[in-house]
Amino acid sequence: MTNSLRGLRVTDVERTVVRVPLVERNRPWIEIVAGQWPVVEVLKVTTDAGLVGYGETLPHYTWGTVSDEAVAAVRGRNPADLLGDDSLGPGLQTALYDVVGRALDVPAHRLLGLPQVRDRSPISWWNTKMPPELLAEEARDALAAGYLSHKFKARPWFDVYEQVAAVAAVTPDTYRLDLDWNEMLIDVGTAAPVLARLDRTDRVDIYESPILRSDMDGHRRLRGLTTRPLADHYHATPFGVTMADAYDGFVLTAGAATTIRQGLEAGVFGKPFWLQRVGTGLTTAFTLHLAAVLPGARWPMVTCLNLYTDDLVTEPFAVRGGYVDVPTGPGLGVDCDESAVSRLAMAPPHTIDLPDTILTVCWPGDRAIHYATGKQLWKDALAGNVPAQERGARLHVRVDDGSADFAALRRKALVHPVRS
Repeated sequence: MTNSLRGLRVTDVERTVVRVPLVERNRPWIEIVAGQWPVVEVLKVTTDAGLVGYGETLPHYTWGTVSDEAVAAVRGRNPADLLGDDSLGPGLQTALYDVVGRALDVPAHRLLGLPQVRDRSPISWWNTKMPPELLAEEARDALAAGYLSHKFKARPWFDVYEQVAAVAAVTPDTYRLDLDWNEMLIDVGTAAPVLARLDRTDRVDIYESPILRSDMDGHRRLRGLTTRPLADHYHATPFGVTMADAYDGFVLTAGAATTIRQGLEAGVFGKPFWLQRVGTGLTTAFTLHLAAVLPGARWPMVTCLNLYTDDLVTEPFAVRGGYVDVPTGPGLGVDCDESAVSRLAMAPPHTIDLPDTILTVCWPGDRAIHYATGKQLWKDALAGNVPAQERGARLHVRVDDGSADFAALRRKALVHPVRS
């Protein structure tokens, strides 16, 4: 151990929960199923040498959380002895890499045990389920911000062909799309004609999770029926020939040690992947360090940075030609904006009260289904009770207006979807 690390000890771990507002255009659509995403826990690790490291966790959504036991376990320990321990949770793990990198005056990717293979990474803009005209506005903003890749959620309750056409109409041919169904096309018979139709546009780069994850044979068949890569979340240990045959590439969402292992396993079969770790600037920085050393991280990474009105770092990331540079400074290579953390601090219980809504999916011919919650709609779609990618599909969100008819319809919908 170098002199700069010898005897180094963690003396304090501060936890601050903040509420980072979402970009307003995205907010009502995010709230349907991910309304707690604005809640971010910032971890600040301090050592006896006065060094400080930062990390962040989305406590309601990510690959893990930071427990009180994990915080207690690192106090008094040398932070270098704790690197790679995924059980510590995202924010604490990131903060430890940050502080050790600062102690050694090296960027965090030098601590990951692999040689650097890239000094910049492709990055993707991200959107949830949204109407075509709003996705087009998002695409304009993405292009102006330097992005050339755009991942969005495809769903049976929106016309995916219209969504793709709307984005294509406002972007150049070099602007590419990744469509994520989260299994909602269910089976090969349903998915094949949808993907065949989308294959006729050159804008779509990747199809993610189109059918049920359990149907490995279906994925193999579907690969032979489409011209675009099929991707899914890495979900098998150990990685084997079965997954290699079923998919062209993967989504990696895990702690540092697990991500490195999965990335190397995928590399044995020559499979590319993208790193997906949702958060603001601190998460984005650490994801860039992982991308720097993983050869297979060739697909645009996703951190959803574009959703937030504040990135919690002092210098914003610059995206140029679809790429963002890997930070070269010590640790994460970015500085936490402590003034933003203070300004956005959130009082317990660290959850956001969301309004009651009615979600209505409409199709041509005056057909409609009313739902009380996003989870209810999701469940009904996965059960095959929502027509798959029918033209003209549209989701409308009605927020509680205090009226008697809203209350009556929502009471019915809470019991069972109301079909009309």
